[in-house]
Amino acid sequence: MNSIQISQRVAVPEHEIEWQFIRSSGAGGQNVNKVATAAQLIFDIHASSLPDFYKHRLLAKSDHRITASGKIIIKCQTTRSQGQNRELALQQFIELVASAGKVQKRRIATKPSRASKKRRIEKKKKRGDTKNLRQKPLV
Repeated sequence: MNSIQISQRVAVPEHEIEWQFIRSSGAGGQNVNKVATAAQLIFDIHASSLPDFYKHRLLAKSDHRITASGKIIIKCQTTRSQGQNRELALQQFIELVASAGKVQKRRIATKPSRASKKRRIEKKKKRGDTKNLRQKPLV
């Protein structure tokens, strides 16, 4: 059984990913009407073997490729080759799932320095003076 490696510890079995091949939209001449080159990857988050941490993080993401029902749908139609479109869709899927596993470093709030405050005020004053020069003189 083959699996797709997401990170060192997480892998998704290939049978959990559903593929559909559809006709690409856009330019391409008569060939676009006969050949299904666009690849659509469908992955059900709830029914997957992903760790719960990944599932919760993916469902909480605000990504247009994740539906309200908890499915990841990635459509790729950038190339004229079905195989290349399949590979690109798979890369996008791996990047999306891997991004859910990354925990961002907590930001420590800092205050602006006295010098930076002074520079900001000076810049504002200079900008105001420039705008005042543009006004018509009062007669």
